[in-house]
Amino acid sequence: MRFLADRPAHDLTYSDVFLVPSKSDVGSRFAVDLAPDDATGATIPLVAANMNSVTGPRLAATLARRGGLAVLTQDYDESATFDSIAWVKEQPVGLESPFTATADESVQQVLLRLPAVDGHILCIEDAEGGFVGAIPAQRLGHALADARVGDLLHGQLTPLDEADVADARTTFAQLDALELDAAPVLRDGALVGVASRRGALRRDIYTPALDPSGRLRAAVAVGINRDPGARAARLMEAGADVIVVDTAHGHQEGMLKAVAAVRESVGDGVPIVAGNVVSASGVTDLVAAGANILKVGVGPGAMCTTRMMTAVGRPQFSAVLETSQRALELGARVWADGGVRYPRDVALALAAGASSVMVGSWFAGTIEAPGVLERDADGKLYKESWGMASTKAVRARFGALDPFELARKTMFAEGISSSKILVDPLRPGLEDLLDMITTGVRSSFTYAGAQTIPEFRERAIVGIQSAAGYEEGKALPVSW
Repeated sequence: MRFLADRPAHDLTYSDVFLVPSKSDVGSRFAVDLAPDDATGATIPLVAANMNSVTGPRLAATLARRGGLAVLTQDYDESATFDSIAWVKEQPVGLESPFTATADESVQQVLLRLPAVDGHILCIEDAEGGFVGAIPAQRLGHALADARVGDLLHGQLTPLDEADVADARTTFAQLDALELDAAPVLRDGALVGVASRRGALRRDIYTPALDPSGRLRAAVAVGINRDPGARAARLMEAGADVIVVDTAHGHQEGMLKAVAAVRESVGDGVPIVAGNVVSASGVTDLVAAGANILKVGVGPGAMCTTRMMTAVGRPQFSAVLETSQRALELGARVWADGGVRYPRDVALALAAGASSVMVGSWFAGTIEAPGVLERDADGKLYKESWGMASTKAVRARFGALDPFELARKTMFAEGISSSKILVDPLRPGLEDLLDMITTGVRSSFTYAGAQTIPEFRERAIVGIQSAAGYEEGKALPVSW
């Protein structure tokens, strides 16, 4: 990357900069390869943050199926984390993970996790987990709240056999012939997944992030306390593919010791992510301790109040630029963590040198994110989100402490404990957001004449703009 003019002396946010088009011979967005060069096995540069309101097993599987990587949080006990890893590894690669309900559940109960939207279906099972039938999710919006979903099976969807959905084109043709947007897929009468028209198209565009056994990949976070080396080893044994050693202030002795312990316990072949840091010196020390990837960002996240509470942090574009330059010199890589609001910000993070971009609140308002669906006073769907240093998160993390010690912990909590993240009616699912983000980033690459992330990092030209310049780039919300 180079600046269009002189590099400014002050630090920059994503809003302060823009990309300048260059002469390009990249003729199509589909000629662009978005695979990160960080050895994680991901094929798109998007990572779901290890936040309780963002990443659960369903979101992790969905993101990995389209090539990204999700980081399961460190806050749950090991048995719950092991169960989450196992669930991700059991999910289908070429089909979507089904939303299921028992026949006796009410419509109101199901609507807490699956909205009545186009393109999704509800698969209904009996008490033993046997497949009973499937209905379009939209039907839930026309039924009484206390109705049994088993009573909605009139005119149910025709199931497909697994042998009939071997590839994307065949799947699309089968659904088109049946005039269906989506259908359950069975193997010997048992439900194995869901096939959809959009899913078939995505299957042809995205490459899943798979482990050596052909299963979906997952990363897992560990903290710097409670023997992180031993915990990381157990997580690897359970199937974790990447270990993320995570704490708010990553450039501290406790983090360096934790990274070294994790590296010793998991060996040299496992990617270790460590952070968060915002300086070249932090990168140098963490790489020396054994990290391959540095998580960069202090304070740019939507749920974070660190900068206002402590004055600590750094504008994210400059933080990524400095840390990635040092990381590349040392053979390491950077994940840009936080501060992205639009696809342009993801592209700018990659231009600054990041290999992947970590997303939090942006993903929290999707169907696949943890938490239940609720409606605000205007009837709009939302999910709750909160910061990982907030009172709510601290209470969840240290709930086993005695009341006095827990009260001491919560006195010093930071971050937003509750925020409503609206579900976009046009993009209610995670995959809808992935389509939008990757489309924008692919276009950014074509404007720069780059086909890969390393090429984009080399060829991108960045200019500085005023606040008015940033506003000029936004679409007008009303007609003139």
